[in-house]
Amino acid sequence: METSQSNDPCDDEGCDLVTVPARQGLEAVDILRRGAGEAVGPVLHDDGGGTLGFVVPAGTAAGWDVPGSTCTGTEGRGLRLNPVPPVEGSDWLLPPGEAELATDPVVLRRALGEAARMIEAADSCR
Repeated sequence: METSQSNDPCDDEGCDLVTVPARQGLEAVDILRRGAGEAVGPVLHDDGGGTLGFVVPAGTAAGWDVPGSTCTGTEGRGLRLNPVPPVEGSDWLLPPGEAELATDPVVLRRALGEAARMIEAADSCR
């Protein structure tokens, strides 16, 4: 059985970042925001509009294997939640303080899968 990690704040260990194509990420944000009790944490977008980054608990990268996405581990050195985006050329879609502390990776995995299926279905109707 798959177990969920805690969505503890990005404390001493920092946070990891799951990066996905913007279209799939936006669908996943909508899915997460509609879900009962399935909150979405802070989300970054790049100014070019090509990707979204979901803040997830530190350690997520070690087991992340969702096709079409990457998870960057910080190993205690990286991403901290501040009002200022951590990467030049990016901005917060859902800033810290307006979102949960981090998105549960199990919930995110389900939302990304559902988003991919929705996109595939929409594209096949064209």
